[in-house]
Amino acid sequence: MNLPNRLTLARMFLIPVFLAVVTLRIKYGDIIAAGVFVLAASTDGLDGYIARKNKQVTTLGKFMDPLADKLLVSSALIVLVELGKLSAWVAVLIIGREFMVTGLRAIAAADGVVISASKLGKWKTVTQIIAIVAMFLHNVTFQFLGFDLGKIAMAVAVFFTIWSGADYVSKGWHLLKKGEY
Repeated sequence: MNLPNRLTLARMFLIPVFLAVVTLRIKYGDIIAAGVFVLAASTDGLDGYIARKNKQVTTLGKFMDPLADKLLVSSALIVLVELGKLSAWVAVLIIGREFMVTGLRAIAAADGVVISASKLGKWKTVTQIIAIVAMFLHNVTFQFLGFDLGKIAMAVAVFFTIWSGADYVSKGWHLLKKGEY
């Protein structure tokens, strides 16, 4: 159990903390939840960086890291829908894209082909994290300008979700045509 894997597990353990803070409806709960979410999300880049830098990439880490990411983002999206802050179709689209990409990767992996995370996939993750945090912060910092940063950020996240999903499908389709899986 190396440091990157511990960070991934910490991210997974922070999910129930995040959910508890949101659902308990305590004073400043959404702000605290946003902080817990940012803390959890920050371990994503950190664990990967440490694993690559120190040559500590493990099979467990390859499995747990994307799972932790998907659980964190999915739980936040579902809570936002429950709280009436996000349309269900947005959550379904984002979560559905995650299932689709995971399925493509699983099919490829069964034949020994690795479909690595793309730059678009990384941008998708960053935009989703920003959008989720912005939605939990209730547009506090931008309400005086007359626009809803959370909604705008979520629209950008949806754009990158669709674009990166199409990119993965395209790559998967090309591999299928080549007979690589």
